[in-house]
Amino acid sequence: MSLQHWFDRRWFGLIHDHNLIYNTCWEDPRIDRAALALTPDDTVLVITSAGCNALDYALAGPRHVYAVDVNPRQNALLELKLAAIRALDYDTFYEMFGRGRLRGSRTTYQALLRPQLSSAAREFWDRRINFFAPGLSGQTSFYFHGTTGLVARLLNLYINRVARVRDQIESLLAAPTVAEQQRIYENGLHDLFWGRTLRWFLGRDTSLSLLGVPAPQRLQLERHYAGGVAAFVEECVRAVFTALPLVDNYFWRVYLCGEYTRTCCPQYLIKEDFERLRDGLADRITTHTCSVEQFLTGHDVRISRFVLLDHMDWLSAGDTAALQAEWQAMVDGAAPGARVIWRSAGLHVDYVDPLNVRLGRETCRVGDLLTYHRERAAALHRQDRVHTYGSFYIADLAVA
Repeated sequence: MSLQHWFDRRWFGLIHDHNLIYNTCWEDPRIDRAALALTPDDTVLVITSAGCNALDYALAGPRHVYAVDVNPRQNALLELKLAAIRALDYDTFYEMFGRGRLRGSRTTYQALLRPQLSSAAREFWDRRINFFAPGLSGQTSFYFHGTTGLVARLLNLYINRVARVRDQIESLLAAPTVAEQQRIYENGLHDLFWGRTLRWFLGRDTSLSLLGVPAPQRLQLERHYAGGVAAFVEECVRAVFTALPLVDNYFWRVYLCGEYTRTCCPQYLIKEDFERLRDGLADRITTHTCSVEQFLTGHDVRISRFVLLDHMDWLSAGDTAALQAEWQAMVDGAAPGARVIWRSAGLHVDYVDPLNVRLGRETCRVGDLLTYHRERAAALHRQDRVHTYGSFYIADLAVA
């Protein structure tokens, strides 16, 4: 192991093992729902992240959603959302998770939310519920906390003080058509926004770690994209701002503004869907602090839908044994007709198919058990509102 690789792993571990990383999910659940085709009989395993998408899947009415994450702080966030859904009225809930700030947040937390939380979640939020405090200016936001929130805060500082393009950003977000978005972006915003400072920042592993992107994931991208991370992100941003409607792109809005709007937000923040969750669908979600492999080997449940996000990139460079063990657990724990979806920073994933697993008495390659829906995945990937992943995969897993 090189000194640089050792440092990268240590730095990422320091960030990931001690912080809330994701304060909102950075995967488009509209794409996921189309790929998963959820039914009332489905059991879903999803890596928790910020919990937004676990709530979104629950709204589709599957039998159960198991939210699994090795980072207890991510599960603590989903627990807090579930507690708030059960205990708060809609307007208060929206202030907290839609605007990212709530006056009297500590009092509300102590009286209504804390009693519903696990001991681990209590320990975290007892010290961090001030993430939702409005502050003296009233302009702080939960979405500027956590490590991704820190990057969002720095991005807004860059927009306001360095590039000085806040007016153009506001015009872009308010543009009524994609053609108008393109005009604003190409006629000045692109050149002002993409300065050397931003490109330098995006090229640093230390910066990417704050976004939950470890060095192996960067390497996956750079293997297939000659321009490197900064050039890839620049191309993705161009597509988001000039080719996809921003009117419902709540992923980018929340980090550019620090809050959602009532018409541009995740499904769980829409009043009718909040009420459906409160009236029972939220009870179909449980959190589990462990790895995917640990969950599957420790629970007697058959999973019909696996949502792996992009975490396999993390294992692909330095922990192939863990990746293989995870797929073995998935093969052992999959229901008939199971489907798996995942994303990657790389434009092509070549580390899944060669893995060996046991199926009954036979040893076979994972690739031999997967039926890929490549055209469907590619079409959905082009519609992805986040648009910062290199590729998207949908595959059926044959276990019988």
